[in-house]
Amino acid sequence: MTHRGSRVLRVGSLSRVEGEGALRLRVRGTAVEEARLRIYEPPRFFEAFLRGRAHTEPPDITARVCGICPVAYQMSACAAVEDACGVTVDQQIRELRRLLYCGEWIESQALHIHLLHAPDFLGCAGAVDLARTHRVQVERGLRLKQAGNAILELLGGRAIHPVNVRVGGFHRVPDRAELRPLAAQLRRAADDAWETVRWVAGFDFPDARVDADLFALAAPDTYAVEGGVPTVLRPGGSPVAFPLGSFLDHVREEHLPHSTALHARLDGRRHLTGPLARYAISGRLLSPTGLQAALEAGLGDPRDGAVCRNPFRSILVRAVEVVYAVDEALRIVGAYERPARACVEVPPRAGTGHGATEAPRGLLYHRYTLDAEGTVTDARLVPPTAQNQGAIEEDLRRLAEAALAEGTVDDHELTHLCERAVRNHDPCISCATHFLDLTVDRV
Repeated sequence: MTHRGSRVLRVGSLSRVEGEGALRLRVRGTAVEEARLRIYEPPRFFEAFLRGRAHTEPPDITARVCGICPVAYQMSACAAVEDACGVTVDQQIRELRRLLYCGEWIESQALHIHLLHAPDFLGCAGAVDLARTHRVQVERGLRLKQAGNAILELLGGRAIHPVNVRVGGFHRVPDRAELRPLAAQLRRAADDAWETVRWVAGFDFPDARVDADLFALAAPDTYAVEGGVPTVLRPGGSPVAFPLGSFLDHVREEHLPHSTALHARLDGRRHLTGPLARYAISGRLLSPTGLQAALEAGLGDPRDGAVCRNPFRSILVRAVEVVYAVDEALRIVGAYERPARACVEVPPRAGTGHGATEAPRGLLYHRYTLDAEGTVTDARLVPPTAQNQGAIEEDLRRLAEAALAEGTVDDHELTHLCERAVRNHDPCISCATHFLDLTVDRV
């Protein structure tokens, strides 16, 4: 790339992500001195909305944070309120919650893989362009999304912002006969999920590495989805867990001038949540079907300590997680017996509760403080994208610097590389506000 003094490179907006933001690179020669994700969406004040509301309301309010992952917010909210009130739900209700969450994993991951991320690997501008050349694959992705939506509609009442979830369980639970059509659809989805793994395994993946700490929930004997213990894996180290109640002692948020989103660090270090972190920490606990999919995807055997740190290959982990989520959904549907009650009563009491689940994009944490009447007096929500921003910025800096050092990219190619780097992490910028307008300053 030729250097023509101080330059500014601008692109209107980042396509194929949830939300709007900008990126600013400061370049001196071939060195990228600074990479900043500037999120300029206005703060959404959900934590303030929650204060003064009854303890039964957070699941319905927080579902509106995200139209793609409302279940993640509902499940974290329910877990935190139930923790504050000292209530444990029945095992059958926990299984139904896991089934609902599997539905969200299927539809959200299928959406990202087929419509948002795959075009980057196949030289397409977007999903419409991709459908012209890969119609079969796009239709397969839409069928997978429909299968996930079917679970949300059955258990949640509707696919977007479900209305059947409540603190303590559900307003209504289905009869066994209602699950039969769902089982048939999921069996077809299992074939589609496997074909998706084989498809993305054939993509060309650039060399890259994320050196940030990996952070995910860990649950005994299962791949963590709807709950678990916060666990961190540092490069060259072993997983270390800490109690959920001390989450905010470890994950500290700060406001930076260039963004309306809070940035979070884990024990003062950059960290990454999401599929790469989940696979590194809990991959060995995938079902046999999930483990087989991981091997076929070329991810290595997590039972032997295989860890993937290439952000471009995150699409492979997402595809494996779709196989696993369909497999788990079929397991739960096959063993389902209608519970005697749809919910456990959650009487109010004064206290502070913590809840965390694994949204498709990563670990989502909620904390609520209630008074004796059950009124929410304080609320904290820490979404995955806010936690991932530091790692994304470092990822952008290193990729851009390597490309500039080669001297073979022009401004258009550099912008496209940065867009790809952001989409690797599937950020939900709207969730994080409480790119790509690319600006490059050359000194």
